[in-house]
Amino acid sequence: MKPVEYLAQPLDHAWIAARIPHSGAMCLLDQVLAWSDDTIVCRATSHRDPNNPLRANGRLAAVCGIEYAAQAMAAHGAMLGAALERPRAGFLASVRNVEMQVARLDTLQDWLSVEAQRIGGDANNVLYRFALQCAGRTVLSGRAAVILDASAIGPSLDGTDA
Repeated sequence: MKPVEYLAQPLDHAWIAARIPHSGAMCLLDQVLAWSDDTIVCRATSHRDPNNPLRANGRLAAVCGIEYAAQAMAAHGAMLGAALERPRAGFLASVRNVEMQVARLDTLQDWLSVEAQRIGGDANNVLYRFALQCAGRTVLSGRAAVILDASAIGPSLDGTDA
């Protein structure tokens, strides 16, 4: 495993938004702080934003942290591909072993560290381990399987072949 390299100048929100499928308020990450061939570390403060699009009834449930992790995975794919264009959209196929240490993210005062580590995969399927931390405390962790090209695994979702 290659050590994580902290960037002298973190990549900002605009860089992330230009390279992941989410934009506007749905791009939840502020910065890419570090990365290696198998790991990415991002920073987020959008969990404190009252206008966060994932809030329901003014609250941001801890389970929404899975979306933060998914966006870190997408940013990692962009880093690996060094793509000039947006990468193809991935589909979160499953999450496993999710452990939440808090009920809500919006009550956390400090910024979130969002880390995703690629633990396996190929050109179309990727498995990541992820963790969100706040002030050095893990608040959410788990694993996620991502399908990068759903058309490569069978019929399209609408019942027609691509």
